[in-house]
Amino acid sequence: MILQAKNQLTVQEFLNLPPGEGDITYELVDGQAIPKISPKFFHAKLTRVLLNLIEKSCEGKGEVCPEWSIALTRRGQDWMPIPDILYISYESLPSNWDENEACPVPPDLVIEIISPGQSFGQMAAKAKNYLDAKVLRVWVVDSKVRSITVFYPDAAPQTYMGDELLTDSLFEGLEFTVEQVFQKARIPLNAAIPSPKP
Repeated sequence: MILQAKNQLTVQEFLNLPPGEGDITYELVDGQAIPKISPKFFHAKLTRVLLNLIEKSCEGKGEVCPEWSIALTRRGQDWMPIPDILYISYESLPSNWDENEACPVPPDLVIEIISPGQSFGQMAAKAKNYLDAKVLRVWVVDSKVRSITVFYPDAAPQTYMGDELLTDSLFEGLEFTVEQVFQKARIPLNAAIPSPKP
């Protein structure tokens, strides 16, 4: 359910909204509070594995956090998305920053995991919005085809599958295959593909 406002919400008005019922989290998009799809079990396990991989690689160099909102702009309007994971280096946000607020600057990396009901096309469009807002890198994880697509600000996106080695210049020494991620998260091969109805 979208929390409709008579006028477009400002960031402060959005932040002052009462919390959603149950486990609903809202993102600020085009002046409206839009519910974020609640993660399911496989989504949560992929989040944990990717977060741990990046955390080991960036120890002492930055913060990696799940579900931390970011204060950005999108098409000239305030935008407050909540990526599944974000990484921000201490060069972008000093290590002594200690406010219980949304991330105030564009992070180095955003990871979005496609949930049931979302399409790759929707996430690719969101990735472009992130890049336009000065995020350095966006990874889109598609469990349906077991892939990770990396979006760059200055190059075409690159999709990794199976045993292709994924490396990223943001993380020195980090390398893994997409299949390793799915196996570590114990996602069955046919997990995201619904069985045909009889």
